[in-house]
Amino acid sequence: MNPICPYCGKESKLVKGEEVYCGFESLKDKPFYECLPCDAHVGCHINTIVPLGTLANYDLRKARRQAHLTFDEVWKTYGMSRNHAYSWLSRQTRIPYKECHIGMMDVAQCELVILIVNQFKDTWK
Repeated sequence: MNPICPYCGKESKLVKGEEVYCGFESLKDKPFYECLPCDAHVGCHINTIVPLGTLANYDLRKARRQAHLTFDEVWKTYGMSRNHAYSWLSRQTRIPYKECHIGMMDVAQCELVILIVNQFKDTWK
């Protein structure tokens, strides 16, 4: 069963990247789950059709992108492994480790990630 859209409750459709990101050659053949009426989609893990998280509309995709940019900069800059950084983030946000992945977060959780990571960066200046 394809993931259910959190906005309308209907089953998403498995599509190719060319349907979601028209004009992006690098995404053309990659699998995505999409709910077209809700403008919600999610990519899949490499060489699978396992979703990377939950379907996201424009606002949530924007929030997740910003959270990832902020979070990725810190763990790469301060020499943490990605897993260690997510373990740290899990403790800071009090989101269980198995659920603490930006691809599964809502807008408020993404905003919290940005706040926590920026506070962390300020202590290391």
